[in-house]
Amino acid sequence: MYIAMNRFKINDGFEVDFENVWRERDSKLEEVPGFVEFHLLKGAKDDTANVTLYASHTVWTSKDAFTAWTKSEHFRAAHKNAGDNGHMYLGHPNFEGFDFVEGV
Repeated sequence: MYIAMNRFKINDGFEVDFENVWRERDSKLEEVPGFVEFHLLKGAKDDTANVTLYASHTVWTSKDAFTAWTKSEHFRAAHKNAGDNGHMYLGHPNFEGFDFVEGV
C-alpha cells in the first residue's frame, strides 16, 4: 500500500472556499485502478502566519498505481483549474509519499 499526501497552507478567510473546491471537484478517483480512499483533513490554524493547515490524503494499492494516476488524463482533468485558486494558498502544496509498513 502507498499513501500520498499534500499539505496546504490556506490563507485566512479562504477555508470555506478551499473546502468547496474539493467538495465540488470531479476527481474520478473511483475509476482509477489502484485507488483505495481519499480524505481531506483540516488541521490547526496558525495565527502567526494567518493560515490554516490542510492535507489531502489518498491511499493506493501501490506506489506504481499512484504514479500511473499522476500521468493519466484523470489527473490532468482533476488539476486543470488548480492555478485559478492560487490566491487561497500560502506557497505551494508540500507533497509527502509513504510506503506502508504496518497497520492494525
